[in-house]
Order: sequence, then structure tokens, then C-alpha cells
Amino acid sequence: MRICIVYDCLFPWTYGGAERWYRNLAERLASEGHEVTYLTRLQWDEHDPPRLPGVRVIAVSGRDALYGADGNRRIGPPLRFGRGVLGHLLRRGGRYDVVHTASFPYFSLLAAGVARVRHPFGLVVDWHEVWTRGYWEQYLGRAGGAVGYAVQLACVRIPQRAFCFSRLHRDRLLAEGLRSAPEILEGEYAGDLTPPEPNDARPLVVFAGRHIAEKRAAAVPPAVAAARRELPDLRGVVFGDGPQRPAVQRAIEAAGAGAFVDAPGFVGHDVLDGALREALCMVLPSSREGYGMVVVESAAKGTPSVVVAGADNAAVELVQDGVNGVVAASAAPDELARAILRVHAGGRGLRERTCTWFAANAARLSLERSLERVAGAYARWDSARP
Repeated sequence: MRICIVYDCLFPWTYGGAERWYRNLAERLASEGHEVTYLTRLQWDEHDPPRLPGVRVIAVSGRDALYGADGNRRIGPPLRFGRGVLGHLLRRGGRYDVVHTASFPYFSLLAAGVARVRHPFGLVVDWHEVWTRGYWEQYLGRAGGAVGYAVQLACVRIPQRAFCFSRLHRDRLLAEGLRSAPEILEGEYAGDLTPPEPNDARPLVVFAGRHIAEKRAAAVPPAVAAARRELPDLRGVVFGDGPQRPAVQRAIEAAGAGAFVDAPGFVGHDVLDGALREALCMVLPSSREGYGMVVVESAAKGTPSVVVAGADNAAVELVQDGVNGVVAASAAPDELARAILRVHAGGRGLRERTCTWFAANAARLSLERSLERVAGAYARWDSARP
């Protein structure tokens, strides 16, 4: 089949779960003999373009900073990307059997909906997140939030075959009025499915992710400092980078944690893999997650996770409290510290249960299982064509 994947970011020029999902999807589809095109923004040196085996990468908009000084997404880049997607699909949409796009950043999905009037391609949409009106207003203010929510509703109304990555966002999508039943893709994990063996942990807490406001990376240093009152050898490392990095560095200073919390930025896969494998726990204090891939990656190494309960946090669906981690009541330092201490008290038994949890869920959470379901959706649409 001829498949067009649409997302404004491309791994590794931009880091994130969705970026990895679409790159893995594109490369896997190409390896299976499909003709794959990936529409995105310009993110690389024009003299050194991406080389994805079997995938044609096309930049339909220019190089833009995605985030403003406030740490929120800027409106200009999605508009320009949507315009570029619209132009491409109006001209070339007839070449594709399926266009597979992320719902976010919305204008590209609206563009696909408009282009589909001219070209009858199948439209597959991944809804990594569905925001409530209240969250839109919190993110963009009352007026901007009302506009953002209206745009999201317009995207829901477009005829599509929809996928979600959590029960939370599936239920929200249905509540917003999606006409078809969305399927849940439970897995994005592309690593080794071999069950891990339990090991003895170092007194180390790890955070890994982009430094954006919703990830609350700055909550980690004071939590480690608080937990050290009972575990004086405990250390922390905050991997990643982003617009909130200065806040992380200020949090380290404010907690007096410079001697025991590091923030090295992005690191190589081997460094992160080794840290997760040896850590006491992975701490993900996010207020908002569409999935929470790092929870699965940590469990694959036998390492429990700490996540935070919240109305917008789908990562809690991946943690069974006391089995493969702990769900903290909030991201307050004492609450996170209490969760870290619960992991420590769980000892080797908790690590053994984490290994068992991964063994029982690995196939369900694998990228391969999700790709099979996506390919099935493509095939069902293709067989229905006249």
C-alpha cells in the first residue's frame, strides 16, 4: 500500500513518545514492502537530510521553534505545518491509499480532512491525548482555550478510523462525539520482550523525559532531598532537556541538591538504559501523559516506577500499585519522597513482581502488536474500496 504518515516532529531531531512511535511505524511499514512517505517540518541541516530506510521524508514547512518562552506550544508552527500538509495532499493526495496522522497539532488533521474531499484516501488518526475544555483554558487562557477546544471538536467530527493509546483518552474521544468506535493501541514498546531478571538496585532515582511543564521534572530534586532524610545515600539524575531545564536547575539549587542530583541533558541510549536498569525506581511526576512509555521501558529492566495520580495522566494505567511501582497522591516533595521510600521498602520482592508484570504484559504492550492492529485497519479500509 501507499501510506503517508503526518507528524510535525521526527525522531531523533525531536525527542518524545509520539516521535518514536511514528518513526518506528514508518520504518516497519517500509520493511514490509509498503511505499511510505513521512510529512514533517524541517528539523535538520538541509545538506544532511534524514535517511530512513525505505521512507521518503518531506518537509512541508520550515524550521520553527515549537515552544515559546512560557514553555507552551506556539501557534505559528502548527498553522504553517497544516498549510504545508494541505498543499501537499491537495496536489499529491491521490497517490496515497492511506494518510495516517496524529490528531495533534490539529491543523494538519483538518488539512487532511479538507484534502480528502478531492482524494478518497483512507484517514487513520492517532489520538494520543484528548484535552478537556478546562485544560484548554488552563493551557491557553479563556479565549485561546475556547478556540483550541473548538478546533479539537472540529477534528473529532472528521470521518476517520481512530486509535487511542489509553482508556482515558478513548473515553474522552467518545464523549466528545466521535462517530466511530476508537481502538486502543496498548503498546509502543519496541525493545526486547525477554522477561528481565530481578537485580539489586543502587540508591538512585531516575527521571527521563522532555523538560516541559507537564512533565514536572523540577519536582524530582526536592523529592530526592526529602527522601534522603531516611535514605542518606540516595541520589537522583534528571535526564532530558527542554524549555523547563532552567527550572530544573533552579530546583536543584533551591533543594541544596547539587551534590546528589545531576541533570546531564540528553544522553546516549546505553547510558540511559544502564541507569534505568540499576535505579531504585523511575520517577515520572507528570500531570499529563497520553501514554507513559518510560514506565514500560523501566519495567522491561525490572525497575519499578513512581507516577502521580491525576485526571489527565494516562500513565497511571500502566502501574499497578505495589506490583510494578507506586502511584503517588501528588507531585509534592513529601508525597513523591513517600512513594520512593515505599519502593525502597518493597525491596527485591517489588523488583521481582515488576519483572513478573512485564513478562505477563510484554506482548500486549509491544510495538509489534500495535503495528499488527494498524496494518489490519489499513487492510480493512483497502478491502472496502470499490
